[in-house]
Amino acid sequence: MRIAILSDTHDQIVNLRAAVIYCNAYNVSMIIHCGDLISPFMLEELARFGGAVHLVYGNNVGDQHLISQSCGTRFPSITHHGNLGAVEAGGLKIAFTHYPQMARGLASQGMFDVVCCGHNHRYQVEKIGDSLLVNPGQLLGEVQPSFCVLECASKKVERVEVGEAFKLD
Repeated sequence: MRIAILSDTHDQIVNLRAAVIYCNAYNVSMIIHCGDLISPFMLEELARFGGAVHLVYGNNVGDQHLISQSCGTRFPSITHHGNLGAVEAGGLKIAFTHYPQMARGLASQGMFDVVCCGHNHRYQVEKIGDSLLVNPGQLLGEVQPSFCVLECASKKVERVEVGEAFKLD
């Protein structure tokens, strides 16, 4: 199973659209978004993904009410988890939050195989005990926009840079 990890889209619809197109084309089964989606209209882009989407708030929350209200109802494939999410997928226990310090604390507890975060816009993959800590970087585009794909069987993480070639309609 392949899981895409995204974060910090900050209303950059073109970059999110490119990531979703990539995920649909390259056998990704699930998307985890680690926060700072911002506006409810971004949910429409996430809903174009052919599998389940899991989402948490970030520190730039946008319209919290409309986002949380739309997930699971208007967009049944998108689950909103508040500030901290956890799923079991591909044989792994995965937690996700927006904040690196919270993620580091979760990873150090050893309760999860993978812990994902965002916030600082810096790509990082680090082993903490038996847990893998993953920050996919950002889709905002202030530097090279990117996201990650986790291969569950091997726990290998691939960084995917969103460039002009991916920005398709």
